[in-house]
Amino acid sequence: MKRLLIIAHAPSKNTQKMLEAVINGASHPDIENVEVFSLPPLETHPEDINAADAIILGTTENLGYMAGLMKDVFDRCYYPCLDKNEGLPFAFYIRAGHDGTGTRRAIECITKGLRWRLVQDPLICRGDFQTGFIDQCEELGLSIAASLEAGII
Repeated sequence: MKRLLIIAHAPSKNTQKMLEAVINGASHPDIENVEVFSLPPLETHPEDINAADAIILGTTENLGYMAGLMKDVFDRCYYPCLDKNEGLPFAFYIRAGHDGTGTRRAIECITKGLRWRLVQDPLICRGDFQTGFIDQCEELGLSIAASLEAGII
């Protein structure tokens, strides 16, 4: 059984719906050999990351950067995870009120230092909330879980 860890900051009703959609997609009934775990940033520890076979990160864009609680995960877990999960497949989504550029750059910079492997283009949900974001998040969860199960990532 492979482990897919979802770490997401979901402070609003809409971002909670996005997180639930990622979880629902990743937990699709046709995917039988992937255990899906979801943790909020403050409950995420290095052991959780080191035990994962793949990760999906989710964050809001706050002042052109990732949410502080997501940054806190990296601050606490960076060195305990460094050199323990090189090549870890991951993907991420951003709920961006603006363009998400700074948030994307920050996540890619930190994960490059960890030597994680981005396996899908980031999902950046820009502007006013749209119901289509939910479908996109569900597709992200399904895609990563199915790819993990199939051994593609």
